[in-house]
Amino acid sequence: MNYLMFKRLSDFILSFIGLVILSPVFLLLVVLIKLDSKGPVLFRQKRIGKDKREFHILKFRTMRTDTPKDTPTHLLSSPDVYITKVGKVLRKTSLDELPQLWNIFVGQMSIIGPRPALWNQYDLIAERDKYRANDILPGLTGWAQINGRDELPIDIKAKLDGEYVEKLGIVMDARCFFKTIGSVLKSDGVVEGGNKQ
Repeated sequence: MNYLMFKRLSDFILSFIGLVILSPVFLLLVVLIKLDSKGPVLFRQKRIGKDKREFHILKFRTMRTDTPKDTPTHLLSSPDVYITKVGKVLRKTSLDELPQLWNIFVGQMSIIGPRPALWNQYDLIAERDKYRANDILPGLTGWAQINGRDELPIDIKAKLDGEYVEKLGIVMDARCFFKTIGSVLKSDGVVEGGNKQ
């Protein structure tokens, strides 16, 4: 069994376990989101996956329904205006990303890999082509995520994604996984406004 087959099998098993174990957390967050603001519980957004195929990523909704669509939050001039009270907590703790366990379970994403670009982030998609970073499943977290996240300019983000592809293996995935835990606890690299990309 090559590593990519092992990785997919691991993703399938771990995402299933996560969905089962975290179901009470999902239920609690659903209630809190509904009590906090009007609108759907889940936020669906078109993203670019493996081989540049489009899919809809799932997140818990953290913003009002009148938020401009298909615009990265860190590119909004006043993102705090749109983020809900519960949404601020979900984003700070990355709990809004939990529904992506379903994307992983069905094979649209991996636990570790380049974060999936928005369908209209043509510059990022083109840069990733240079490094073959569009040739693998996107991830819930990845090498670029733990090395700057929203703070990174596009060329650096794509280069880091390329480094991940070059070093793809159990050691690299383990490094990304454990460093992600530390980054989430410290909320490293999260930019909610300004001109960062």
